[in-house]
Amino acid sequence: MPPKINSLKLNKLQLKTLVLFQELAKSPSTSTKNDETGEVLISWLPQPHGNHFHVGAGVVMAADASGFKNEAVWKALERKGLIKSQFPVAAIITAAGLEYQTGMRDKIIHHSDH
Repeated sequence: MPPKINSLKLNKLQLKTLVLFQELAKSPSTSTKNDETGEVLISWLPQPHGNHFHVGAGVVMAADASGFKNEAVWKALERKGLIKSQFPVAAIITAAGLEYQTGMRDKIIHHSDH
């Protein structure tokens, strides 16, 4: 049976922020993986230009990333064991955070159809 989506009952802003951390963790230009722990240090957070920013090959609306500037969101994700906060400059996403099923990826990360 696949893992339940949002089993920790994160709110919408927390889900959006976590999915963006998960996406940033995939790129060596924004993160560094610790092979011993499975955790990933996210050391670069994108800055919007206009109403959007780029994450990997996708585009995210700036409004969907407001959790990057919200310390309460980072603390909630940390309490749930999904990240280790170094607000506002970096986050370490835990193995649990990398595996967490948000159900939000395709809703906020948009890809070109060409």
